[in-house]
Amino acid sequence: MLDTDQRRLLGEFVRAHRARMRPQEAGARRRTPGLRREELAERAGISTTWCAWIEQGRPVQASPETLGRLAAALALSRAERAYLFELAGRLDPAAPSDPVPDAPASLVALVTAVGHPAYGLDPLWNACCWNEPAAGLFVGWLGEGCQRNLLRFVFLDEAAHRLIPEWEERARRLLAEFRADYGTNFRGARALVDALRRESPFFAKAWDEQDVQQRAGGLRTFAHPQAGPLRFEQHTFSPSDRPDYKLVVLVPAAR
Repeated sequence: MLDTDQRRLLGEFVRAHRARMRPQEAGARRRTPGLRREELAERAGISTTWCAWIEQGRPVQASPETLGRLAAALALSRAERAYLFELAGRLDPAAPSDPVPDAPASLVALVTAVGHPAYGLDPLWNACCWNEPAAGLFVGWLGEGCQRNLLRFVFLDEAAHRLIPEWEERARRLLAEFRADYGTNFRGARALVDALRRESPFFAKAWDEQDVQQRAGGLRTFAHPQAGPLRFEQHTFSPSDRPDYKLVVLVPAAR
């Protein structure tokens, strides 16, 4: 459930963008700028009452599908749509799964230059760049058309259960490491966390345990579907020009 400040910000955002629209976009012929609530409601396929309540900051529930229609009715840009979903505490089902286009150039260069599996993570732990060895290792995550968020892969994808031995222990550790970043990226991470809590009972339970751990290196083992058992030493770095991003390199470990 959104708190009072979040509901207020969401209402202000919707109201401001409704006021910016041209009446002609709703078929009206008046010169006064902005859409009326009933015009926006009709365009979005929602009730005028619901539209009023969300603008007033009342505690209403909005499904991702409803938010998508609202974003389309308001003619929001990609960035504006993402912000709408963030304010509403929802994960956008239409969000692109391709690598993040603004991955720091320095990070992309490092990932490309490494001969071992390497990938970059953005502040929400979406894979923003990776090399071929990493794509070959992380089947189901870095393959074509896959969901790029590391947490969603680990907690929701059966491929992660097969790839990662001692999955439960590794998943708990990963979540504790993410929580260490959560405080510095609270607003952006909230929608992701709320969505995972709804979709994964194990995630919800582990999240409530409040464990925190800095992302660390060490031995990582995998049960690859083609290559069999694999062992790597994981090393994690942050680019000096973008400390909110991470470079993760997996160096083959001695057997």
